[in-house]
Amino acid sequence: MKSTGIVRRTDNLGRLVIPKEIRKNFGIDAHHDIEIYVEGQTIIVCKVQNKCVFCDVDEGLQAFSGKLVCSACSANIRQTPDILQRIVHDVGNNIPIQK
Repeated sequence: MKSTGIVRRTDNLGRLVIPKEIRKNFGIDAHHDIEIYVEGQTIIVCKVQNKCVFCDVDEGLQAFSGKLVCSACSANIRQTPDILQRIVHDVGNNIPIQK
């Protein structure tokens, strides 16, 4: 993790202002969703990405293993085990892989 050298103090309500330069670099605008979580003694602040992790589509999203995936990519993921199973079967039986 890279240090920015910026130190901020929380206000009376415990709020923390993310510096403008950092918000600009990460494309964080007013009312943007931010995720906050803890790992050990570290507080991590992340910009929430409301897009498919594979193709950046922002519609028809559903959670898949903790990530957002669009319906098209989700269908491809569901087909993958069948494809892998066929490849393993074909290779195990010395059947040439079709390209």
